[in-house]
Amino acid sequence: MTLPSELQWLDGVAVSVVACDTAGVCTYINERACQMFAKDGGRALLGRSLIDCHPEPARSRLLDLLRTPRANSYTVEKAGKKKLIHQTPFSREGVFAGVVEIAIELPEQMPHFVR
Repeated sequence: MTLPSELQWLDGVAVSVVACDTAGVCTYINERACQMFAKDGGRALLGRSLIDCHPEPARSRLLDLLRTPRANSYTVEKAGKKKLIHQTPFSREGVFAGVVEIAIELPEQMPHFVR
């Protein structure tokens, strides 16, 4: 898939970015996400249902976000690495168009500021 020039920079960031349409079909996956989901198909996820890729309870959570668009954030730990997962709806011309998930690997120690 050739990215529009305004999105090509997403392949150069150290965060995973995956987007799906309102039916849960993968419409975008950046390079970091391809590496992260290599065992699931990586770039071959494009055009496939992400609902089918999720075990419970993540499957039900994604279906719920597609039915009732809103943000959902949480942290996970896998193989000793902690990640922040942020799922948020996106729209085109003011109409709900799907969900984008951004996964950021967190350092062991991270400062927290209250401003």
